[in-house]
Amino acid sequence: MCDQIKNASIEWQDERTPISKKFDDPYFSVFDGLEETRHVFLSGNNLHQRFKDGFHVAELGFGTGLNLLSTWQLWIELGHTTPLKYTSFEAFPMTLNDMSQALKNWPELTQLTNELIHQLENGWTIKTPTLDANIIVGDARKTLKTWDHYADAWFLDGFSPAKNPELWGANLLNSVANHTTQYGTFSTYTAAGFVRRSLSNSGFNVKRTKGFKKKRHMSIGRKE
Repeated sequence: MCDQIKNASIEWQDERTPISKKFDDPYFSVFDGLEETRHVFLSGNNLHQRFKDGFHVAELGFGTGLNLLSTWQLWIELGHTTPLKYTSFEAFPMTLNDMSQALKNWPELTQLTNELIHQLENGWTIKTPTLDANIIVGDARKTLKTWDHYADAWFLDGFSPAKNPELWGANLLNSVANHTTQYGTFSTYTAAGFVRRSLSNSGFNVKRTKGFKKKRHMSIGRKE
């Protein structure tokens, strides 16, 4: 791992849930992070129906890697044997020790978790027969502008807009839209009005829908 990278500073709740000290926000739902990911991002982007060869998922906020693992697991379960493309933008990556600790919550992901950690020991790319992933470390407001790919689905998974406004700014969300395929989609756990307006102004048809567990609403959208 690169020396100049500034890793995330973590504290633990009940030794199970990592909390970002910088943003004072948990990395996943205290109720069940895996089910939250499946509800918000996999179902929110209708990936069960949309996956096809060459499908590309992009994400703001890599965090623990849970979104990647759950998406990769679904890809395999649906019988795909070609690589899923996955790109994540992360400013403050977790240490691999913290990542491993967080992912122990889900034994059903152990095999994929071990492969993820093993590959990340050698850098920020993950290449297997069923996954071609790249984690772009740095401020997404800068790195996304120079990214020369387009995503079929976006996971907008920064910390709370109130605590991490940089990852929800209008300019960045416009860059998201500019790097989305026609009829590509996004989903996010937040239903904040300014986020929905920015995404709508960027060319997405935005809808508010049922959130996970106690959260009343989340947002989904399609680029028209």
